[in-house]
Amino acid sequence: MNNLLKEELNVINVGLKRFAADIRSQERKVTSVDWKPVAGGRKDVIEALDKVELIRDKIDAANREVIARIKASKPMLVDIDLAINCIPKMKFNTILHAGPPIEWKNMCGPMRGAIIGAVLFENLAKDEKEVVKLIESGKIEFAPCHEFGAVGPMAGVLSPSMPVHIVKDVTNNTYAYCSVNEGIGKVLRFGAYSEEVLDRLRYFQVEFMPVLKKALALTEGIDIKVITAQALQMGDECHNRNKAATSLLYRQLSLLILKAEKDKEKAMRALSIIAGNDHYFLNISMPACRIMLAAGQNVKYSTILTVMARNGVEFGIKVSGMGSDSWFDYDSNYIQGLYFPGYSEEDANRDIGDSAITETMGIGGFAMGGAPAIVQFVGGTTDDAIATSKRMYSICTDVNPSYAIPALNFKGCPMGIDMIKVIESGTLPVINTGIAHKKAGIGQIGAGIVNPPIECFYKALLSYVDKYNI
Repeated sequence: MNNLLKEELNVINVGLKRFAADIRSQERKVTSVDWKPVAGGRKDVIEALDKVELIRDKIDAANREVIARIKASKPMLVDIDLAINCIPKMKFNTILHAGPPIEWKNMCGPMRGAIIGAVLFENLAKDEKEVVKLIESGKIEFAPCHEFGAVGPMAGVLSPSMPVHIVKDVTNNTYAYCSVNEGIGKVLRFGAYSEEVLDRLRYFQVEFMPVLKKALALTEGIDIKVITAQALQMGDECHNRNKAATSLLYRQLSLLILKAEKDKEKAMRALSIIAGNDHYFLNISMPACRIMLAAGQNVKYSTILTVMARNGVEFGIKVSGMGSDSWFDYDSNYIQGLYFPGYSEEDANRDIGDSAITETMGIGGFAMGGAPAIVQFVGGTTDDAIATSKRMYSICTDVNPSYAIPALNFKGCPMGIDMIKVIESGTLPVINTGIAHKKAGIGQIGAGIVNPPIECFYKALLSYVDKYNI
């Protein structure tokens, strides 16, 4: 020991940074290691991690099965129709919303506003007061979009008379649904319900939907997987940046619409809707991701996430091996990012929307490394975007060869978020998303980066151990 103290010390400091500061103050070299105890030191979670190691072979086999199913799925845009006509279990008094289940009394401002707009659109009430009275009477039934095979951006509200894109997984003969993207500004998904907003929805219902329906009838379907793969190599990440994907979709739809619609004015209006909205593809990307992940749902012992969704109050996840009915939720986080002029964090709602299904699939925030322009929207640098994508591989079980990232030497996107890897590493999935104002109708006030609360994963793991009696 005496000899050791005579030599120059090279100190490694693990944990608290102030220990390193004390050593540096004595002019000694010190290397700090950023270390935190697994699961924040929670004894019950650590014990659960030890237990799942006893069935590691079963988990690995199950996760391989999930990945194989997802890779084999083939989402195709095949039709558009009213929600009541195509979504199973949909009733005339059903209103679907984003994220895990939530009651009217607990809903955030944007979701309440969107629901008021949907009820007015359905002509179930004459004004806001009547809508609230109708809802409080219990005559409107609420449910998550995910419970009905659907997804919705932001508030995610879907009502019976709204047109929805119909995406079919031709491998498994299953379907997923999503509304038509309204564009930017005052829109239903942000809680706006002025007459302008309702008129736009009526146009989608009365004119746009029939035009697109006739066009899609001329084809066996448009391959969404191929468009996504191409767009990822053209600078999109297919969540908050969809410029290339919308353009590729437009290229296919334009000829079909012009061929199918004899009224050229109607055709041109429909084409203008798609051409004038860079985010149009998002509402097709989302059900495509949803249906691919659904192919991997309900695989015994699997620890792979199949859903991440937010209702503006809570963040919820689903895990393949825990069944399609099980939500694991916790308070949704606030988004860190760039705000439009005049707005700040004080104006922001908590994270909201079903669009995190894109990250669950491994695109969106997971693919930012291939979409450098996205940093101008959500903040950070190109190097940050690349680093984020690289970090996401550590919590996934595989890579997706169909979705390659050019900036990473065309390595496939990370694929198959494993709840165990998330907990063990402390690395949370990254979601890039828009920021909604907490008051209904004001709309988007910025964009940025957000993570799920780690508590969702803790809940899922503890329930997993109980379910499988480990």
